[in-house]
Amino acid sequence: MARNMQRKQLFAGRDKSWMQFNRRVLEEAEDATNPVLERVKFLSITGSNLDEYVEIRMAGLMQRTEDGHTNPGYDGLPPQESLDVLTTEIHEFVHAQYRCWKEQLLPELRKHGIRLLQWTELSEEQRGMALEYFQREVDPLLTPITIDPAHPFPRVLNRALCLAILLRAKRRSSGPAVLGVLTVPRALPRFVRLADANGSYDYMLLQDLVAQNLSGMYRGYEVLAHAAFRVTRNSNLYFEEEESRSLLESIRSELHNRRKGDAVRLEIVTGAHPEIVDKLRVNFELEENQVFWADGPVNLARLMFFYGDIQRPDLKFASFVPRQVNLSRKVADIFEDLRQRDILLHHPFDAYDPVVNFIQKGAMDPRVVTMKQTLYRTSTDSPMFTALTEAAASKEATVVVELMARFDEASNIRWARSMEDAGVQVFYGVVGLKTHCKLAMLVRRDEDGVTRRYCHLGTGNYNPVTARFYTDLSLLTSDPVITEQVHMVFNYLTAHAEIDDYKPLLVAPLTMAEKFLQLIRREAEHATEGKPARIVAKMNALLEPSVIEALYAASQAGVQIDLIIRGVCTLRPGVKGLSENIRVRSIVGRFLEHSRIFHFANGGKDEIYLGSADWMPRNLFERCEVVFPVRDKAARTRIDEEILAAYLVDTVKARLMREDGSYVRATPGKGQAAFSSQDFLMRLAEGKAELSAIPMAATSSALKAAAVIAEPKV
Repeated sequence: MARNMQRKQLFAGRDKSWMQFNRRVLEEAEDATNPVLERVKFLSITGSNLDEYVEIRMAGLMQRTEDGHTNPGYDGLPPQESLDVLTTEIHEFVHAQYRCWKEQLLPELRKHGIRLLQWTELSEEQRGMALEYFQREVDPLLTPITIDPAHPFPRVLNRALCLAILLRAKRRSSGPAVLGVLTVPRALPRFVRLADANGSYDYMLLQDLVAQNLSGMYRGYEVLAHAAFRVTRNSNLYFEEEESRSLLESIRSELHNRRKGDAVRLEIVTGAHPEIVDKLRVNFELEENQVFWADGPVNLARLMFFYGDIQRPDLKFASFVPRQVNLSRKVADIFEDLRQRDILLHHPFDAYDPVVNFIQKGAMDPRVVTMKQTLYRTSTDSPMFTALTEAAASKEATVVVELMARFDEASNIRWARSMEDAGVQVFYGVVGLKTHCKLAMLVRRDEDGVTRRYCHLGTGNYNPVTARFYTDLSLLTSDPVITEQVHMVFNYLTAHAEIDDYKPLLVAPLTMAEKFLQLIRREAEHATEGKPARIVAKMNALLEPSVIEALYAASQAGVQIDLIIRGVCTLRPGVKGLSENIRVRSIVGRFLEHSRIFHFANGGKDEIYLGSADWMPRNLFERCEVVFPVRDKAARTRIDEEILAAYLVDTVKARLMREDGSYVRATPGKGQAAFSSQDFLMRLAEGKAELSAIPMAATSSALKAAAVIAEPKV
């Protein structure tokens, strides 16, 4: 049936779905039950999300329309029509962002003694302090420019804060106005801390401080008007590998060329002088609908500054100490422990320390002869980086680095070079494919004389910092069935040595897509045979059409399907005759939901997989990804009866997707109390809750019943 329906009926719009996701983040900023500094943080996140979306997705749509492409997207709309709809939605969203800032967050911050002041509101002491700061820290970094035949319009960097100044020469009072441009250095915070009054935290915008000092920089001119603005440029990453000497060189070249991208958005303060707006718009070759008005700080992403600068724990979420997972009793070290059992960790509820310790122990242990690891994002101050560089002094250490981790390319190049200098063998994966899998392998000659492999497989990056804020799963194992195939995956990454099957691992782009389709079809077959048939999948995004169509077919066969998808989802749930047995929920809360879990009932022989891949074309066909089975019974039970069970009955931070692509908040069923999955998992980790606190145990035998606890109220 699915193939006979129009594309627009089959799939929700990708761009609409993404905007819905960022609106869910904005809802957290608007939610008065969240502490106010957390709300500021959520608003900041909506700003950074939108920045990336505009310079990648919106820019890509503009590029497609300019290149004459007419092929429809997921929603059946051609690029130009999709772009028009998207632009309108972004304007509405930006208005909602600034309304939240001005009408909700600023007044609430003031109640708690945190004030963002205008120049006219400053005391004499504060004005003196601000001017002294300007002279000492700001003025030496500024380069005022006046646009004239000898001084063309400067190259404005992507997303750099600038001031446009309308000027008239004092010698020619009746002459035409000219434009001045001033770029504010990125090294400076966008908020200036002032002398506090009566214990308050007082700030002013850096752009306002610079504006107060324009006359001193433009001597001989009358300042007629000024406006802070920011330009977003096309940051799509294109390069031809065959024309580059190496992947590393092509990435370096692209980092330079990226600055030359075409402008796609102009943000400018509300009330800016029309002549300033027109001059900027013409210079950047933008249409009127590409001008976005900022009724407050031009760059909302910079609001994150307040979260770090203001030391008020009472205005943030209560501190949480993750559970420490210790070694089993009577074992000498982690290697002996892993020979007896697998260790499953659910971050941030379980501390990330065991993963770090695993790598550090491998680096220090003389019995470990080889270490191999993939790295997507990290930093030179990471304990992972230190351990791997130290390991190179006494053993074989190999790292597969992803240079094209978007917006982290420059830092990745730096620490890749540092590792090479320390003696680590650094590889850049398979040409043309991002290395996104999360794998680490230690080869050890154990005390009994046997050489064994020990592995970590995960759903998130090897980053101890983000592990405190992202939900991810880690599996530490010495299972020879899994570790042997991890070894084969490393051979693929370093030598492009393929094998026919990596069973039990699912490896993209080689076997993963077809294997997932087989698993979904198997559930459909079980349903038609009257056997237990169930799919629960948790991921960041669902976009791949072949997977969506397979899920539709499974739904029509009677398979009960629950999808926990944080972000973009182009599947339409609950459509009569198509997806009546599919439910989609998104959870946006204190922690960023990042784990990928795939649970198949398999006729009563449940199988659970974890991994780094979403059901998206790029993950299945354009990246090196690994999804792995959870073979340990205790670990499977924990995922089923604790983790998935909690997410499936969340009625606080869950939103349920309707068939038109919109979302509504989940509400408790009759007689049920409100339940937050993340809060519950924190209390469980702290020993303050029991599994029985889950409203209805969503185990394999009761998942369908649990799924309807929070039906949408239309």
